[in-house]
Amino acid sequence: MPPKLETVEVEFIAPRHLAGGGDPAWITVPLHRACGWSYGHDPLMPRVILSSPDQKALLRLEPNPHGQWWTLHHAPERDRRAWYASFGAWTPVEILAGFTDALTDPAATPAATDPYEPLKRAGWTPTSYPDGLLSPDGTAMVQHVESEGTGHWVATATLPSRPVWQARFGEHTPTRLIAAFTTALADPIPLPRTGSLLSTPTRNPNLVTRTHEEVPVVQVASALEERVHALAARRADPPARPSTLRRPPTNNGRSR
Repeated sequence: MPPKLETVEVEFIAPRHLAGGGDPAWITVPLHRACGWSYGHDPLMPRVILSSPDQKALLRLEPNPHGQWWTLHHAPERDRRAWYASFGAWTPVEILAGFTDALTDPAATPAATDPYEPLKRAGWTPTSYPDGLLSPDGTAMVQHVESEGTGHWVATATLPSRPVWQARFGEHTPTRLIAAFTTALADPIPLPRTGSLLSTPTRNPNLVTRTHEEVPVVQVASALEERVHALAARRADPPARPSTLRRPPTNNGRSR
């Protein structure tokens, strides 16, 4: 009789923008191992600083109770002024990965893209605020804010009583990167959380759907390695393997 397969309970949460921050390694490890970003080492400081191979981009992850935890600064280029993007602690790393994966994609084209398009296709609707779109469940909003001839983008997730996280994109941030972020934000596929990553902003069954599955431990453990492999393979352009923890979209029901 074959040995029993060891499993772990995984909780899949939708909508994904209320799934909690997740494991920062989902961002930092692929940037270093698959994309060649370098890091400094300061054991006395609770932060991570990664710089791109061309030294034009600097990503800082620093616990900050009064501000954004993730901040990316990009130096000016011949056709673009310096820009920045920042993300709150509760921003799911899978959504943030849409942005960083697009930034490091060697096959990306510089063509401008409308960040609203992925949201419109997912059923987001205009808000009472100028030039903004609201998620179908009413707990997330993306807005292009214009003031005195300049404009920046803001994405916000909220609960009825408080904000959860905010992502900010400076005026000169390439719109294709913001569109990659909104594409990940609008994705209906629930996000997996397990163990210590089950810290979520809410477990209210009226706001989130939580489903549980017993998943092989080896499958959970290999998800990050598969992500690193897929991003590294972009340089050779073979088809990327999907993450083993992706599931089909659930229905619109709530906690089961």
